[in-house]
Amino acid sequence: MQFNGLKGSSVNKDKKRVGRGGKRGTYSGRGIKGQRARSGRKLRPEWRDALKKIPKRRGYAFGPVNKKPRVVNLDVIAKVFKEGDLVSPMSLAQKGLVKKSQNHLPQVKILGQSKVIKKMSFQNLIFSAGAKEAIIKAGGTIK
Repeated sequence: MQFNGLKGSSVNKDKKRVGRGGKRGTYSGRGIKGQRARSGRKLRPEWRDALKKIPKRRGYAFGPVNKKPRVVNLDVIAKVFKEGDLVSPMSLAQKGLVKKSQNHLPQVKILGQSKVIKKMSFQNLIFSAGAKEAIIKAGGTIK
């Protein structure tokens, strides 16, 4: 028995190295140019591209800093409500003068663009100076 006649129990075969010339043609099975043809290529993960395409909203917690109140005029309230009624954001929403936004009642500001007003009580609302004056003149209450 000679040393050159010995064989190992397992055959350790080297992995085929692609892209170094040889018998695979001019491009060695990598195509022509581009990121995939280069050595040491680093492809971007697909999830990153998908994440970049999602639109982002700006600002802290995605909400406007100063939410503007909904505006209702006194003459509109006088047409819809009776004398002695309680006017609040909930009652305005029930009558259809103000819409809920995302199941929340918005802040409502009352503007006084009419002179004649019924005697009513107002609760949880914001008022302009003219509206306050007109409500108090008519004998209404503001809570």
